[in-house]
Amino acid sequence: MTINCKGTLVDVSTPKVMGILNITPDSFFDGGKYTNERDMLTQTEKMLKEGATFIDVGAYSSRPGATHISEEEELQRLAPVVRLLVKSFPDILLSVDSFRSRVVAEAIGLGAAIVNDISGGKMDAKMFETVAKLQVPYIMMHMQGTPQNMQQNPQYTNVVIEVLSFFAEQLFALRQLQVNDVLIDVGFGFGKTIDQNYELLQQLSLFKSLEVPILTGVSRKSMLYKLLGITPQEALNATTVANTIALLNGTNILRVHDVKEAMDAVKITGQL
Repeated sequence: MTINCKGTLVDVSTPKVMGILNITPDSFFDGGKYTNERDMLTQTEKMLKEGATFIDVGAYSSRPGATHISEEEELQRLAPVVRLLVKSFPDILLSVDSFRSRVVAEAIGLGAAIVNDISGGKMDAKMFETVAKLQVPYIMMHMQGTPQNMQQNPQYTNVVIEVLSFFAEQLFALRQLQVNDVLIDVGFGFGKTIDQNYELLQQLSLFKSLEVPILTGVSRKSMLYKLLGITPQEALNATTVANTIALLNGTNILRVHDVKEAMDAVKITGQL
């Protein structure tokens, strides 16, 4: 199972790790932490050295209740960082975390390699045709509602079946447009209760039936720290436990804040 990133074929049948670089001032865990070039470069270099295959950079905070920002502001935050990282790390496989087609098109033009869309094509009608035109890997996440309202009252009859159906429908539309490399992300914490998140984690292997790579992002999320009565800063061990379960259930890519610990989980589960 491979994905084509700027002409490099990445084999994800052996799980890979995607390191998160948030350049937003208000992300739930590391908001405001990487605001200058030196800090961004140091953190990116650290994640690459620890074994990250991909770096995911986002300029729009999608935590529950996050402040909505304009497309212009998102681009003003994101574009200089994409330029900086591509110049400093010429071989970097950069994923751009945005649901706006114009933002991702500009970022890919500056050297990013992957599109990571939290809305799965639902918040920008031009996203699918843009990805088809760019011919880059597309990570399609499931989210109920928007970041501003998604956690107010998530409702499902059967969360697993509904998320599976969403992906089947969106994958069909993408295939009609001949988008070749699609990955799915069930969207832990995006319009789901704690119980629904764990139901998805338990049943994650069912999503292998879609025959596309699975990306999992549970790093330091509220499904972990609220359950345990701790803070996101204290949730590294919980993250490793959840990542391990995800790997055992067929995850191909772990999206994380802490690369070394995720790589440990990949190596250990790879021995089984």
